[in-house]
Amino acid sequence: MSQMLKETDATRRRIERRAERRKRDSVATSWGPGSIVKLILMALVNALGIYIAATALSGGSKVLGIGMVLLLAAVDWIYFSKRDSLIPAKYLAPGLVFLIIFQAFTIVYTGYIAFTNYGHGHILTKEAAIESILLQNNTKRVEGSPEYPLAIVEQGNELGFAVFDGTEVKVGSAEQPLKKVGAKVSNGRITEVDGWKVLSIAELGARQSEVTQLRVPLSEDLNQGALGTQNGMTGFQFTSTIRYDEQTDTMVNTEDGTVYKADDTVGSFISEDGNALGVGWRVGVGFKNFVDGFSDARYAQPFFNVLVWNVIFAFMSVLTTFLLGMFLAIVMNDDRMRGRKVYRTIMLLPYAFPSFMTAFLFAGMMNEKYGFFNQLLGASIPWLTDPTMAKVSVLLVNLWMGFPYMFLIVTGALQSIPHDLIEAAEIDGASSMEVWRHVTLPQLMIALTPLLISSFAFNFNNFNLIYMLNGGGPAMSDASVPVGHTDILISMVYKIAGLTGEALPNYGLAAAMSLVIFLIVGTVSMYSFKKSNAMEGVA
Repeated sequence: MSQMLKETDATRRRIERRAERRKRDSVATSWGPGSIVKLILMALVNALGIYIAATALSGGSKVLGIGMVLLLAAVDWIYFSKRDSLIPAKYLAPGLVFLIIFQAFTIVYTGYIAFTNYGHGHILTKEAAIESILLQNNTKRVEGSPEYPLAIVEQGNELGFAVFDGTEVKVGSAEQPLKKVGAKVSNGRITEVDGWKVLSIAELGARQSEVTQLRVPLSEDLNQGALGTQNGMTGFQFTSTIRYDEQTDTMVNTEDGTVYKADDTVGSFISEDGNALGVGWRVGVGFKNFVDGFSDARYAQPFFNVLVWNVIFAFMSVLTTFLLGMFLAIVMNDDRMRGRKVYRTIMLLPYAFPSFMTAFLFAGMMNEKYGFFNQLLGASIPWLTDPTMAKVSVLLVNLWMGFPYMFLIVTGALQSIPHDLIEAAEIDGASSMEVWRHVTLPQLMIALTPLLISSFAFNFNNFNLIYMLNGGGPAMSDASVPVGHTDILISMVYKIAGLTGEALPNYGLAAAMSLVIFLIVGTVSMYSFKKSNAMEGVA
């Protein structure tokens, strides 16, 4: 009974202390400097979140906008709540937010793009595609239409036209029809426009192509035509040679009468003879991108060739850097070696140098005609132009860049092995090789296996080295897509996405291949971690 009374009394005192602490914390944080700093930081976070949500919602990304609002509400609830149970969440929330934004969202969005036709000619929504067809494409100047003094204006990164009709100034852009604004006109020329920057002649020359292709709607009715210019100084009325019938969801060419029907399965307006208008829209295509990646001869053959080389490159990169790094670490871990600190510092210099700069440096030194290596050897070795030598060169450069990391982690692992184990093995009569094989190496592998797995994953996607050293070249002569002999999957995806300008953009196919890479690396990593745990249990 007395024990129960003691426990009850202890519980009561804990509750009283907790209530007192909450009261004290509430008073202290209501007006304290810590509370003010928190309010300022949370105000900045909320302002940024509201801006992102508003931008997403106004741009048509409702899912992203709503997701940001929910995430912002959760963060506010966590940091402004006084519940003790939420204290751990206050420390975990920043990391979780960054994980959701930069990892989870990226993976989910990539997965979404992989099941669409997002790419060249299919960037826009259907509504934007219709507007582009009517205004920005298939237009011609209306003969006899009036001419207007015109100025090229800019708001942010958006170009627009400001026109003077003799009485008032109107301004508009590709997205907004002409409307009246406040402006200054001098000698019939527009010099200032409220809310817009008037471009100078020099600025106009740098964007001439963009200016001549710009069409600004005359009104909300797109069939009334648009304003365009051929010289950046005078505006003319342009009308589209295409008319859109909303009831039948068709485009009609007014010059030859060709009818283009909307096909929502491919995201294009297509005529009866199979011709499609140049501008389409994004639609879901199911597993088409995955099927193309593995069955279309244009992609399947180079894909499997690149996959084989990718696996070899990642495995050999880990193996060579680990062996060299381990050898140097063992040599410099010997107490009899003098000047070990200096040598260790020198070993880490390649790791401290930026990787992309190292790749650029070796690209110059391996130049077949003017490179340092060929001049030193007095030979003409095709380091980066021959398919086989290029692969060897990539591995050698990666060895130079990667062995310091392995040297560093092996050195740390060696120093963490209990010296008593080695002494016990030596007392039992084990030779140096037996000590290494049965004591040192197993202990090293227990500590280093997770790092070797992560190194494999890193090298499997080592885009910087491949792209900066030789751009994945030399090119495969038998491939119909821009792929080289030293390309790995991630650099191949980069090229297929059209980011190098060598091919038309195909973001859907690139996203599908990115998911395949993710699954390959994830599967290999999970299997390796499972095996490493089994090995650790045996050890």
